[in-house]
Amino acid sequence: MKPLLLALLLAQSCANAPTPSPNPPVPEGWSLQFEEHFDRGLSRWNVWQSGAYNEELQHYQATNLRLNDGELAIEARRESVTGATRPGNPTPKKFDFTSGRIESKNRFGPNDETGAVRISARLKAAAGYGMWPAFWLCGDEWPTNGEIDILELRGHEPFDYVTNYAYGPVPGENQTPDATSRIRSELDLTQGWHVYELIWTRQALTFLFDGKIVDVKRGGSIPDLFGKPQRLVLNLAIGGTFFGHPPADRIQTGTFRADWVRVYVSD
Repeated sequence: MKPLLLALLLAQSCANAPTPSPNPPVPEGWSLQFEEHFDRGLSRWNVWQSGAYNEELQHYQATNLRLNDGELAIEARRESVTGATRPGNPTPKKFDFTSGRIESKNRFGPNDETGAVRISARLKAAAGYGMWPAFWLCGDEWPTNGEIDILELRGHEPFDYVTNYAYGPVPGENQTPDATSRIRSELDLTQGWHVYELIWTRQALTFLFDGKIVDVKRGGSIPDLFGKPQRLVLNLAIGGTFFGHPPADRIQTGTFRADWVRVYVSD
């Protein structure tokens, strides 16, 4: 399908999507494997306490994660702190921004027993220049166990988000650099709640927005991801390569909100 036609179809699909239910029923043909409503703490998640990668500007810390009435708020703040440069590198570094990132302690993914996995979250993206809210999956020793990006959004472009995946047999070397898709919507994704989903099978990655298919990736390295479970990740990065290294004085801080996260396996 031609890129322009695909973009128009995706925009129409997003525009016509109904407002998602806060607590939808389990989809037919699926069984619930994992559910998080953020009403009992973060005991099933690892909380980052360091800087990160991609030349991002933030230091991740627990105090930027706020739980209230079954909602997780990840808050970006402009404040000066000193912390570890990144995981595995404890060298102290000064940061001018802080934010939050959590990763599930359990890993999820399709295998010969499950056949397919469906991963969903009801989210409200963060607004503001330099805000990089993301819902994704990542395996250890990147990218040898893969990465799948269900939602990545630039806070100053609230009508667009991207999907992507990465894989490579050598640590630190991604052999799938052209897998990004841009999803366009007539809805401001920072002003309302929406459900972002991934259906992951051996042969395809299918992405849904409020129950409508908006992107399907096949071929490439996707079969290599099968049988390599990954952690769920929710984070709000600030600046970095995703924005082309924005100057700190242009950053507008915001908040990324999560209502729930679910994982289903096919019946």
